[in-house]
Amino acid sequence: MAKLPIEKMRELERRFGEIEARMSAGPAADVYVKLASEYSELQPVVTKIRAYEKATAELADINAMLADRTTDKDMRDLAEMEKPDVIEAIEQLEQEIQILLLPKDAADEKSAILEIRAGTGGSEAALFAGDLFRMYERYAAGKGWKVEVLSSSEGEAGGFKEIIATVSGRGVFARLKFESGVHRVQRVPETEASGRIHTSAATVAVLPEAEEIDIEVRPEDIRIDTMRSSGAGGQHVNTTDSAVRITHLPTGLVVTSSEKSQHQNRAKAMQVLRSRLYDMERQRADSERSADRKSQVGSGDRSERIRTYNFPQGRITDHRINLTLYKLDRMMMGEIDEVVDALLADYQASQLALLGEQRG
Repeated sequence: MAKLPIEKMRELERRFGEIEARMSAGPAADVYVKLASEYSELQPVVTKIRAYEKATAELADINAMLADRTTDKDMRDLAEMEKPDVIEAIEQLEQEIQILLLPKDAADEKSAILEIRAGTGGSEAALFAGDLFRMYERYAAGKGWKVEVLSSSEGEAGGFKEIIATVSGRGVFARLKFESGVHRVQRVPETEASGRIHTSAATVAVLPEAEEIDIEVRPEDIRIDTMRSSGAGGQHVNTTDSAVRITHLPTGLVVTSSEKSQHQNRAKAMQVLRSRLYDMERQRADSERSADRKSQVGSGDRSERIRTYNFPQGRITDHRINLTLYKLDRMMMGEIDEVVDALLADYQASQLALLGEQRG
């Protein structure tokens, strides 16, 4: 059986009981909100800890009964029969508690900025970028998340050269953060008369959405330029100087938003800039922490080819965990939980192994 941090578990139970008592006492509204947030965060792990304590007490009773020579045969047989199930339940709870006690990524509960850019492959890459965006859009809809496009640049034959959107909801970043990287597609383009399979690619970046409290952007560190938005022509062309380009001078980051309202464009561009700066800071901290050990899934290297979508064979392969599924049609409709869950499980396993090394 796994070695659990019993003292830490007792401390969490004690804190949980303290929060319950303080919430019952009817504190001020702002205090209650903070307590309720901590309560909901602790409840899953404390529920498992209590189930674990109950199961270990049950196992102790069974062992005591089997060790007692006065126990009659029927009771002994019943105890022998129940013991394997109790041991199995304890081992399962130990695994679940260890995962719940893993260090939390502070950004996991945040909404996310989703950026998709066409890579190699010309018009076909832009079409694929569009397919990827719709896949994530459908996935978000199934989760009850809200998707809002911040900026986009359409491809000549459809799809997108680039599209940036916010995906808002609780825990969005935790579910999407391993999508960052190069996504490769193998299929016959609609424009290909000979039926030859082409390989194209698109790059996905998923950033935790940063609030003003997460990252400070000083006014003297940015330059804001306004310019004329480029439209598709006709009645929808925007002839006012509403597009906004923000340059972050210390890092050289440039963010552009070109929707119809200059005020909205400025707010959206600042939203993306804050998230990119926050992500840069997270990447720097992660690389310092993991200079000598790099998690296969969580490396965040956006130049890394992470997944191949093979349309002729209906196959999708995630190269980081060697997972191949023949469910491409369903995945493109937004049913990507199976891959997301597998990536999370692999990451948790690597974190548990690291924890074991540290304890050992």
